Amino acid sequence: MEIAMFPTDVGESKSKYVAEVLKVIEESGLPYQLTPMATIIEGKSMEEVTSLIPKMYAALEKMGVGRVYSVVKFDIRPGKENRLQQKIESVQKHLSQG
Repeated sequence: MEIAMFPTDVGESKSKYVAEVLKVIEESGLPYQLTPMATIIEGKSMEEVTSLIPKMYAALEKMGVGRVYSVVKFDIRPGKENRLQQKIESVQKHLSQG
């Protein structure tokens, strides 16, 4: 699951809010990768990763935000694990062959 979640009513800087959302992900123990525009989370099931969404929202709500923007994308491939690293390694392999 790739997710971007942040408040829109708090000014320009969003980093402290993103950090709170990341704490929720870290507490889950699921592998994740922070990128400049979103965070990618890997899990064994749809339920495992989507269960984090309300917890992320609750973390922002506790910070007093009034409006939250969120975009969620899925790449579902049953039976595959550690795809975060494997996808990167596959592209790097092709680059080195170039």
